[in-house]
Amino acid sequence: MKKLLSLISLVTLSLLLAACGSSEEEASGDGSKEITIGYFPNINHVAGMVAEEKELYSETLPDGTTVNYKYFPDGSAFMTAVETGEVQGGLVGPGPAMNHFTSGAKINVVAAGSTGGTVIMARKGANIETPEDLKGKTFISPRVGCTHDVQFETMMKEEYGITSSRIGGTMKHVTGKPATYNAMFKAGKVDAATVPEPWASVIEAQGNGKVLVDTPEVAYGKTLPAAVFVTSQELVENNPEMVQSIVDAHKKATKFIQENPEEAKTIAIDKIKEITDQELSKSVIDNAWERINFTYEVNGDVLQDFANSSYELEFLKKKPDLEGLVDTGFIE
Repeated sequence: MKKLLSLISLVTLSLLLAACGSSEEEASGDGSKEITIGYFPNINHVAGMVAEEKELYSETLPDGTTVNYKYFPDGSAFMTAVETGEVQGGLVGPGPAMNHFTSGAKINVVAAGSTGGTVIMARKGANIETPEDLKGKTFISPRVGCTHDVQFETMMKEEYGITSSRIGGTMKHVTGKPATYNAMFKAGKVDAATVPEPWASVIEAQGNGKVLVDTPEVAYGKTLPAAVFVTSQELVENNPEMVQSIVDAHKKATKFIQENPEEAKTIAIDKIKEITDQELSKSVIDNAWERINFTYEVNGDVLQDFANSSYELEFLKKKPDLEGLVDTGFIE
């Protein structure tokens, strides 16, 4: 009897330990799988919006998989969510992805989301006519060292010899959500902004600022992925079938945008209103769309060059080596 009770206890303990184990994808009460995809309410992330609206992940993932979505204000919050398993994948700027990777995060870039879309805007009344006028001015970006920040500061340092006060220069740097930049321009709280679309086009349309440097002239403006699709190395190693299904849905969303731009714009307008409570006009979206190329192809060499720039600006403490960050096997 004692042996039988001991065996039952051992089995029960094993089941409890199994139940307490963590997993990249959660199991619901009926045994089905549940995953969460993340993205931002920016035009660079329209693939996430389209995939959600068209339920494309449900088409590629195994039957019974529940797909949830989570929206993020900045890349640092998203990357933390990937590292903790709160989200299984999604779109983020390359800056946060490489910063976290070089800091030891076990992540992979498995696709791109788009290129372009970063615009340098000058506030109306700030007496800024050329980039040289930014000496002593205050600029804003979503986060310190984010993609748009690195693009802007690289351009300013390499082309104009102007740097931020963070590294001994004259420009003052503050951070904030891109959706608030127009209001901050209107209130005179900042002089310039390095802005992801569609928020640059909003500032243009409202007349509170003007384009100082357009997308093609910003550092890496034509070649750098404005958004990359990231997942954890744990998921890549332990469940490559799921990663393949996720990437397949992302590719479907990207192709949909390429083939149905007008419907994709409508989806973007509706999702941005839902997430940010701001309704953008069709003309604003049309203007923003011209600055962006939607693609899932990703070039690791470009990301390495961008990482080197981030190091030279002292956003990274060590010279970066992105070997192992990009895994193109799933898009191929």
